[in-house]
Amino acid sequence: MNVLFPPPSFPVLRERFYPRARQTVPAAREFVRSVVRDWVPAARLDDVLVCVSELTTNAVRHGVPPGRGYRIRICRFPDGLLRIEVHDSGDGFTLPPVAAPAGDADEESGRGLLIVDALADKWGVGERLPGKVVWCEFVTGVSGAGRGGRGGG
Repeated sequence: MNVLFPPPSFPVLRERFYPRARQTVPAAREFVRSVVRDWVPAARLDDVLVCVSELTTNAVRHGVPPGRGYRIRICRFPDGLLRIEVHDSGDGFTLPPVAAPAGDADEESGRGLLIVDALADKWGVGERLPGKVVWCEFVTGVSGAGRGGRGGG
């Protein structure tokens, strides 16, 4: 007998902590991939992973003080909304400007939040003590119905 569990009435949550190191960005991206691969339509998975790369890179480069780390939190809500949060203990609670960097158009940095703004359905910055949470959301259209509210991680 197959029993389909109803989707949870609360968000499904997964999280992981990483030290401040550039080498953790691919690991964070792979963690998110392993969790959300069944939650996100294939057409949106790359968008999610690019945003994870941008937000974790920003945390490592600008948000995490030496000797500290950052946390990735993944929330999936019953309606299918996916929220990725990157928590760090650095300064900068104010919403940074989203604009192309002045200067050389071939620069390799300074466009991360522009990319997040273009790919995510919504994004923002929230306060935490100490530090901030930078988040992005994706409307996936995939609810937890028939999946038992479970995923990887």
